[in-house]
Amino acid sequence: MTEPRLTVRSAKAKEIAHRLALREKRSPTDIVERALEAYELREAGREPAASFYARLSRDYGTDSNLETVIRAGRRVDPGPDL
Repeated sequence: MTEPRLTVRSAKAKEIAHRLALREKRSPTDIVERALEAYELREAGREPAASFYARLSRDYGTDSNLETVIRAGRRVDPGPDL
């Protein structure tokens, strides 16, 4: 089975990916994947799931039922006062 292909429609993005691929001796797809992963960590501020669950287990000593925690903190919005 073949892997999905990445299509880049921006000529500038394609040129940069190919230039970096030649310099790093990697494929353009690998360059784009690594750049997107770095962007996600830097900009989205999300902690990877594996480290989140490891930290949760370390801090609380056991796995938590996240659905229960979410439901306990939920409040019903009464909506606008008409």
